[in-house]
Amino acid sequence: MFSLKGKTALITGGGSGIGEAISVAFAGAGARVVVADMNEASGQAVVQRLNVGGGQAEFLRLDVTRDEDFTAAVQRHPQMDIVVANAGIGHVGTVLTTVLADLDRVMEVNVRGVFRTMKAWLPGMVERGQGVLLNLCSTAGLGGLVDRFAYSTSKHAVLGLTRSAALDLAQTGVRVNCLCPGRVETAWVGQMLSKYPDEAAARREMSATQAMGRMGTPTEVAAAALFLASDEAAFVTGVALPVDGGWTAGMFSRK
Repeated sequence: MFSLKGKTALITGGGSGIGEAISVAFAGAGARVVVADMNEASGQAVVQRLNVGGGQAEFLRLDVTRDEDFTAAVQRHPQMDIVVANAGIGHVGTVLTTVLADLDRVMEVNVRGVFRTMKAWLPGMVERGQGVLLNLCSTAGLGGLVDRFAYSTSKHAVLGLTRSAALDLAQTGVRVNCLCPGRVETAWVGQMLSKYPDEAAARREMSATQAMGRMGTPTEVAAAALFLASDEAAFVTGVALPVDGGWTAGMFSRK
């Protein structure tokens, strides 16, 4: 098992979904975990769960769209060994139905939020000559998705942001990577499915886009995050790692 003993890790959006699973995985690997989230109730619940289980965790209220929140966060936690920029939002719409306000809202969270998260703790990492930045991208950042214009645009930006930063920082001791999950069965996906007239049929359709014929789980994404955050990935930077049940393998074979 990969070890994060002696490390401190901050996960934005750590109170639910993939972020929660990463928080749990990192705590299980020995890291001190800062669960950063806008939702205090869910964030505190994750912290309690981790601490009761023998981990070390604390909650930090953080809105990734607010510069002042980051200023306060860095004052409270000036040094981080691992920072996971996981907080993000989705949007359903084509280029025809998406308006500028929709695009701005998604970009503010998914791109500028990731940028703010990276910048907040990067100077300290560079000064110490070590650190890991891990961004949550998506298969939507590797190829287009129907009816997800703003979301896919934002995730392509996260991919470019990750690769460019990895090159800029390659000789500083700081590694920058991103994960590209396919469809993962989170609470948000569950809410989306519940809106369809035939929820079971919609679930089958979503699952069929992965070659394995099922959606992934947050725990499976967290396992990949744990590897990229660990010292075993010391020679891995600038990578966009798909965790997608084979979706990207078949990108060019679909009819």
